[in-house]
Amino acid sequence: MNKIKTGDQVIVTTGKDKGKVAKVLRVMGARLVVEGVNFIKKHVRPNPQKGIEGGIVTKEAPLSASNVAIYNAATKKADRVGFKIEKDGKKIRIFKSSGEQIN
Repeated sequence: MNKIKTGDQVIVTTGKDKGKVAKVLRVMGARLVVEGVNFIKKHVRPNPQKGIEGGIVTKEAPLSASNVAIYNAATKKADRVGFKIEKDGKKIRIFKSSGEQIN
């Protein structure tokens, strides 16, 4: 079970976007695409068959999962993720600081 999943609220801990709180759009192994963070400019060649216009496109690039932390809305701070096994055998993610379940 991954510590950070698609749809989680995370806070960026390092880099040019440090301190931004945003939602995870995609998880690709140890890299994450986070909404509104780590923008790059990509030169795109036009392709009329696919309806793609050429030019310079600004888009979100993946960043390392080590550069973000899960955001705890109750404390409004970064938190660590732990795991707990419930009585029925189900494994859930919890905040390490408070022990609350992560939605």
